[in-house]
Amino acid sequence: MATLLGFDFGPRKIGVAVGQTLTGTATALETVRAQGQRPDWKRIEAIIRDWQPDAAVVGLPFNMDDSEEDWSERVHRFARQLQGRFGLQVHLIDERLTSLEARRQLKVSQDRRDDRIDAQAAKLILETWLTEAQSSTAASTAASTQASVATSAQASAQASVELPSSASGAS
Repeated sequence: MATLLGFDFGPRKIGVAVGQTLTGTATALETVRAQGQRPDWKRIEAIIRDWQPDAAVVGLPFNMDDSEEDWSERVHRFARQLQGRFGLQVHLIDERLTSLEARRQLKVSQDRRDDRIDAQAAKLILETWLTEAQSSTAASTAASTQASVATSAQASAQASVELPSSASGAS
């Protein structure tokens, strides 16, 4: 079982969530406010120390035409800093529409500000990654099983072919 932290990075606020690969679920933790347009690294360090994650997942903002948002370089930088400062493996994943879905789930209108939105968006980002990772693992396990079955069938066929020749040598 691996523990992961999910991040919904924004220039003013960063939503944080925690999840596990065993259950494939995530929980919104908190929203960390930026300190002068920079991440609050002390708070992020405390969260990492508390949860001791095996990896991090950071949402990467895309436009509806599949191009990255203008400010996505800041997200890439944040991901590199997480990796460099804390030695975490960092995965980037499309976060398109997660804040909108978070607002819907929390029943918060577009004109209201609510710090829960960023943490909920981080939860959605992490759950998306966990679902994709589980699907990928299941697909690779199925392919591996098929390859093992094929190899076993091939080995059995070879043994069947070899069996009569060794049987005739024994007579």
